[in-house]
Parts: sequence; structure tokens; C-alpha cells
Amino acid sequence: MTTSRQLEIRFADGRSGSGPATWGQRAIWDIVNRLAPADRPRYNIATAAPLDPGLPLPAVLDALGHLLHLHDSLHTRLLPEPDGTGLRQHVDPAGRLTVHVRDCAADAGRDELGAVGGALHEELAGRPFDCATEWPIRAGLVVADGLARHISLVLSHTAVDGTGMGRLVRDLSELAVGTAPDAVRAARSPRQPLEEAAFQTSERGLKRDANARAHTLRKLRSAPPRLFPPNGAHTRAGTGSTERFPNAVLSSPALLRAVDTVAAAHRAGSSAVLLAAAAAMTARLAGRSDAVLQVVVNNRFLSGLTDAVSVVAGDALLHLPDVDGEFGEVVRRTHAASIAAYRHAYYDRRLLDAEVERLTAEQVPLADRSCVFNDTRELLPSGLAAQSAPTGGEDGRTTLDWPVDFDPRPGLTYALDALSTPTALQLAMTADPAVLPRPAMERFLYGVEELVLTEERALRP
Repeated sequence: MTTSRQLEIRFADGRSGSGPATWGQRAIWDIVNRLAPADRPRYNIATAAPLDPGLPLPAVLDALGHLLHLHDSLHTRLLPEPDGTGLRQHVDPAGRLTVHVRDCAADAGRDELGAVGGALHEELAGRPFDCATEWPIRAGLVVADGLARHISLVLSHTAVDGTGMGRLVRDLSELAVGTAPDAVRAARSPRQPLEEAAFQTSERGLKRDANARAHTLRKLRSAPPRLFPPNGAHTRAGTGSTERFPNAVLSSPALLRAVDTVAAAHRAGSSAVLLAAAAAMTARLAGRSDAVLQVVVNNRFLSGLTDAVSVVAGDALLHLPDVDGEFGEVVRRTHAASIAAYRHAYYDRRLLDAEVERLTAEQVPLADRSCVFNDTRELLPSGLAAQSAPTGGEDGRTTLDWPVDFDPRPGLTYALDALSTPTALQLAMTADPAVLPRPAMERFLYGVEELVLTEERALRP
């Protein structure tokens, strides 16, 4: 039998203050608030995992309390300016965090604990956040015989991106096993959101913003305005579809190993390997030799942001010519081009959007930005992984599943996410069926896998 209760962690004497929202907070707030309330939970950043053999409940609660003191983003609210043109962050010095607990019998087995934890995680992750009235964190625990056996963390995307969640989980893991909060703090010196906002409004920050937007605008003007040819009633890729967008998830155990082998051989990052393969398949399906990808960047290049538990994600525009050539050479070029693009992905999104709107009104051709790539692997340490995607591939074979369909997303041809489980690398693709119907999506995903596996086989002695 399972029972439910709520515990409260009292938070006091924390840092406080108020100031403008950061570029990342504002960009995500804008995106989420344009969605219907029912669609907003899919932007939550959530992770859950079993705790085996378990941790004493008081130790986990204490760790969560210390976590609030370490990271201001966890007790920050976002409020629009009265005139509606700005957004401010308010860091609360005190308050309470509710922990949702499910108590199971002392002899509950692993399967039962996992099922109860999965249901609790789905419940917590399935609700949107009201960033003006509540803190952007929810926590859930499954407890048996006084031990926390499963944990769920759900955060608003306005508080963290994928990398920020990884840092959060790492700190929580250390605190839960007894590492002193001062030791965790001394080992890292992350920039808090108010400090980041102060940098962004400084002379140096404004100059960096202007340079990054100028770089992006040059790319927008020089890259092709359309990748895929018009299809039927479509006059521009990714617009006008009224069909729901299918979501396909390819789980490949072989790809999990091969991508690192190929990356090491070409002195590239593993993200560059997947990005090169995605670009090559984009060009192949579009009947071109080049590709343009909008890459989500968990940007941590600036000093102080490496360990920041906040949202720093931006977008980088990557135009890759001649991606139909030898794959190893494409990987090397993609690695070099992506590093340069990532360094220019830290900017004020609202200002860039305003410039894009002005150029569009002037009928200036701008690059196709409808193909999106996001590598979310290795962001969640200690075995924690999002539980929303299928976890096939345990038997060593590649699987392809179609877990869900989404409402149409204007301006999108496809969005490709790279994820990982302990047994497989996953590629999750959502696409406009009027541009890439299901057979084309299958060809794309299997093609990415084959490009990497073929290169890995060629590298064997």
C-alpha cells in the first residue's frame, strides 16, 4: 500500500535581491509564455532516478535545503515590469520548499518502487510553473523503511538549462552523502543570476552582446533561405502544416560506443560527430550539398558560468557546406565551425528577434532556421536521466519507436535531440510531416546511425 504526504523544507537567511532578468531567463520566459498552458510543461527540465540501496530521509531533506542556499536560481521568481516591456528577477531570502513523498511498504521491491517513483515524477513534471508566485523547483521522494529510494526533480526552464541541471544533480549527490556545504561551495564559484545580469548590463557585456548578434546576423544573411523545396501547398519549409508532428526515437547501443571512437580519431567532440551526421542527412534529404542548423548551445564559455546552476542556453546558427563529402573530413570541419558558432551564441535574444523582424519586413532574405539540433547527453550525472523517452536497445539491437505526436510548431522542419541512457544513445526527432513524412524521418535517423557506424568500422585496425 502506498500513502502520500508532504514535507516542508524551511529556507531562511538566503541571499536576496532584485534586478533585470538575464538573457537566458528572458528568452525562455518569452518562449514558454507564448505557448498554451497545456503545452508549457514540456519545457520543464526534469530528471528522476532510483536511489539504491537508499539514503536516510533526513540526509536527503538536509541536502535539498543546503542546495537552496548554494543556488539563487532555485528561490528566484520572475515578474514582468508594469509596462510589459521588461522582466525582473526577485531572489527571495526565505520561504518553504514542499517535498512530495510517497511511502511504500518496507518490503517493497525495486519494480514497485520504480513504478511509484515514475508516477510521482510524471505528476510533478506535468504541471507548468507560475514563475511569479512559486519557486521554480519541485522535489519528490519515494520512501520505504525510512530510506529515500527514488528521487524526482522538476525545474522550470527559466531556472536551469540541461547543463545547469547536471551541475545541480552533482551538488545534490555530494551533499546527500555528507559532503559539507562549505566544501561544495569552495570547490566551485558559480556566478549567480543577479551577478550574470550585472555583467550583461555592463559595458563589457553590452559589447559582447553586440558582437555576437552582429556575427549571427552575418550568418543569417549569407546562408540559404530555404533548405527543403516546397512540398504541395507549402511555400516555405516548416510553415503552414495543420497535421500533428510525429515524434520518433531511435535507440542505438552501437551508436553509444561508436560516436566516442569517431570523435577521438578525428580529435573532435562527440557532439560534432552527431552534428556532422545530422547535417549530412539534412542535405541528403533536401537534395543539396550544404545544410543550415540552428544549434541549441548550453553556453559555458565565460568565466564563472562553467558551474552556474542557471539558464545560459542560446542558439547558434551553423552553415555547413559540402557535407556530402568524406564523413571524417566533414566531422573535422564541423568541429571547428561549431566551436566558433558556440562562442557567438551568448546574446540578448529579444534584440536579435527585433532585428530579424525588421529585416523580414524589409524583405531581406534570411537563412532557413527550421532545422534544430540539441545535444542533451551527459548533462545529468550519477545515472539520472529524463524518463520521458523510450529506453529500448537493452538487447543490443537498434529500435525505433513513435511515442507521441505534438501539435504543429510553426517555423519548424525538424527538431533533433541527442539523449543517452546507460545502454544506448538516443536520437529523438520531431518533424513537420508535410516536409518530412514518417518514412523520411526513419531514413534520416537510420542514416545518422549508419554514417557514424560506417566511419567507426573504417577506423578499426
